[in-house]
Parts: sequence; structure tokens; C-alpha cells
Amino acid sequence: MTKIIGITGGVGAGKSTVLNYIQKKCKCRIIFSDNVANDIKLKGQPCYEPIVKLLSEDILGSDLEIDKSKMAAKIFSDEKLLKQVNEILHPAVNNFIFGEIDKERKSGELDYLFIEAALLIENGYDKIVDELWYIYASEDVRRQRLKASRGYSDEKINDILSGQLSDEEFRRYADFVIDNSGDEKDTESQIDSKLGEN
Repeated sequence: MTKIIGITGGVGAGKSTVLNYIQKKCKCRIIFSDNVANDIKLKGQPCYEPIVKLLSEDILGSDLEIDKSKMAAKIFSDEKLLKQVNEILHPAVNNFIFGEIDKERKSGELDYLFIEAALLIENGYDKIVDELWYIYASEDVRRQRLKASRGYSDEKINDILSGQLSDEEFRRYADFVIDNSGDEKDTESQIDSKLGEN
């Protein structure tokens, strides 16, 4: 029986690091919702035509694929367009992931299917996964990581953090919290003991 686990947490909490470790430790598959959003915008995929129709062919690269930077430049200065693009992408991402959950539940070959998404709770995934794991890191640690790994300014970090759920809200929905503020060994031992329970 495949257990479906949602992984969420604020930006800079280290969700990818946690999942890279988990992947080595158990028989699982990991779906990153951002990757799904990229894949379904490719030529021939469900969101390609509606997005090109909405934003025009100006957003295409020389290979006729949607150019991410051209698309970003067009939508981030226009809230209405951004909302319309999200209205195309979000349901399609959800449909894809729901389909994969269904498929893995039926086949039962994996021990776990992990779904990683920043907006798991906002998109109602807490209702369809077996457990929701919240990757926590203190705000200071997250700020340091975002500056070091992505070169973000304080202003950009403030902007991002203000748009995310608070620690209290994440914890209210979470079945399990991994504290990823310390060193890797500490995080790994929390994961090991949790996987050992199941």
C-alpha cells in the first residue's frame, strides 16, 4: 500500500534537501509541483495553447517553446495576467498530481509517493494526502539560505515571506514537523525515526 505524503514549508526551509535524503532511504517517488507546472507548459501539453493564446506568441523562444523569462516579464508587471495564467496552470497541475496519486495508489508498488508544493494547504492537498509533513526552519536560517543560495535581497525575501502562510498555520495542518534549522545530521535522524515508524 503506497502512502501519500505531502511535503510543504516556507521558502528556504530546505524541502529539496530533505527530499533528496528521503529518496535515498526508501522506495518512493517524488513529484515536485514546480516541475509539473513547467512540463505542462511544453508544446503539445495541456497548458501550452491556452497560455500562448492569452499572452501571444511574443513569449515563445526560437524553439517555439514558452520562454520562461519572456513569460515572467509579461505577467509579473500585470496582476490581471498573472491571475489568468495561474487560473490555467493551477487546475492543470492539480489534475496531473491527482491522477498520479490515483495511479500510484492503484499500483501499490511504492512505499511512498511524496508531493512537494509550496501551496499544498492552500490548494486543499491536506485533504487528499495520507499525511502532511511540514519542513520548518527558523526565519533567520531561511533568510541566510536565500541570500547565500539565491542572492536574494532583504526586500525580496520580505516580499516572499509576507505572501506565505505563517509557521502557526503550517503547524495547524501538519501531521509531522521536521525541524531543518540545525545541521544535516539532526534533520536526517528525525527523518530516519519517522520512516522507521511506518
